[in-house]
Amino acid sequence: MEAYFGLLVLGVLAFVILWAEGALRRRGALFAAAALILAAMVLRGACMEHETLDYQYFLTRWVKTLGEQGGFRGLKWNIGNYNVPYLYFLALFSYSTIRDLYLIKLLSILFDVVLAWGVLRLTRLFTDNDGKILGAFFVTLFLPTVVLNGAYWGQCDSIYGAFAVWSLYFALADRPIASVCFIALSFAFKLQAIFLMPVFLLFLFARKMKWWHLAFFPVTYVVTVLPAVAMGRPFLSTLLLYFNQAGSVGDALNYNSSSIFAFATGAQNAEMLSKLGIAAAFAFLLVLYVLCFLRRRELDNRALLVSALLICVAVPFLLPHMHDRYFFLADVLSVAFAFQFITLVHVPVCVSFASLLGYHAYLMQRFLLPMRYGTVALALVILTLIVTLGVALAQHSPAPPRRRAR
Repeated sequence: MEAYFGLLVLGVLAFVILWAEGALRRRGALFAAAALILAAMVLRGACMEHETLDYQYFLTRWVKTLGEQGGFRGLKWNIGNYNVPYLYFLALFSYSTIRDLYLIKLLSILFDVVLAWGVLRLTRLFTDNDGKILGAFFVTLFLPTVVLNGAYWGQCDSIYGAFAVWSLYFALADRPIASVCFIALSFAFKLQAIFLMPVFLLFLFARKMKWWHLAFFPVTYVVTVLPAVAMGRPFLSTLLLYFNQAGSVGDALNYNSSSIFAFATGAQNAEMLSKLGIAAAFAFLLVLYVLCFLRRRELDNRALLVSALLICVAVPFLLPHMHDRYFFLADVLSVAFAFQFITLVHVPVCVSFASLLGYHAYLMQRFLLPMRYGTVALALVILTLIVTLGVALAQHSPAPPRRRAR
């Protein structure tokens, strides 16, 4: 019963957000939104009882251990392998009599709503069409990987994903300090925020922000670890958690990911291929930076949105050791992209298809199709985005009147 009450509250929250955004001005839109929100929560409610091995072997044990160590006082110990901001929530859950499975999933579903809200805001930067704005919100809310990630799998990618999407929105809306603070929050929850972070150099090229704005990143990040430090956790090791975990990513070239290394199954020269993949990712970014610097006067919001998505697809595509959920940001940003480039709807379809192959492999413990099918789909996406970006930079048109950021 607690789970369904929580879903009801989150459904009301989603409705209030749409109302406050002015997206429900028509009676038809109001009833359609209510029905879709109800369907989204019912769908998630059907997933709430499912327990994955990640939950059984890690998440619930971390909550139990934190409870045994005094809840928030347990933060001084090195419990789990997530960064401390997520552990704050697990410590809070340890005080509750509600089943931790529900609390973990409801937290992720809350950020599903925040994530969809962020995509709505991104879409609103380019259009005032209520249909597109509502479409962006609900496509994100019903995106298969978004539903499965939190409500079924019990993962928290929607948290770092939501902060990353809002960071991109704030940058395009000319609010650089908020943008930097939000990408720092995203990074504080999960290292995978790094897949979007290269776009910040393009923001500098486009004069969306200045170098000194970047100083808010370390400040924000330090603030996120201070509660754990106050509980007795060593400051330096907490601050450098990701660096200390650098050797724990695993030796396999691919972990159910649609990266280029899906074609390298059973490769004997894994170390050399790994280095080549890392070099290819850096080379890709270098070429992108040179191109965008030379055409920096043409880096408008659309070009920056395409660039952000291209980075979130191409970097994990080229890197070794990628996991099944590492294209989460690409999944979500592809929705915002599709509502700006309606004729390129194959982009979110291909990205979601590639991601879902990895999800199926883990959740069902078998492959629906070979992962290289997803690799081909992502290669098509990368080619499409490169062409789209090239056209945007070559045929720049005057930017539309700037809308007031909300």
